[in-house]
Amino acid sequence: MAKFKAPDFNERAAAARAAKQSALEKLRAAPAPDAALIAERQAARAARDAAAAERREARLRATAEEKAAKLAEQAREAEALRAEAEAAKRPERPKLTEAEQKAARDARYAARKARKR
Repeated sequence: MAKFKAPDFNERAAAARAAKQSALEKLRAAPAPDAALIAERQAARAARDAAAAERREARLRATAEEKAAKLAEQAREAEALRAEAEAAKRPERPKLTEAEQKAARDARYAARKARKR
């Protein structure tokens, strides 16, 4: 039985050239793509891209709306807390009837007159 002989550089380079030439001939022999098929593929790609852009825009709009709703809710909560804190700070005065308001006004008027005398 003969010993295995590894191919040297020149043999490998020739084999690579032959393979490259074979692939090139095979590519040249292939039929040219049909213009209608190319146009159909381009239209399908454009439709896919447009649908993807629409989905992306819808997702961005939804995210922005959620963010705006969250900020509005936080603002309402902050306003409610501020109003509650202010109400707790200020003592609530009892509501006086008209007669009581008139009596208080008359008392202030009388006190003012008494100071002048």
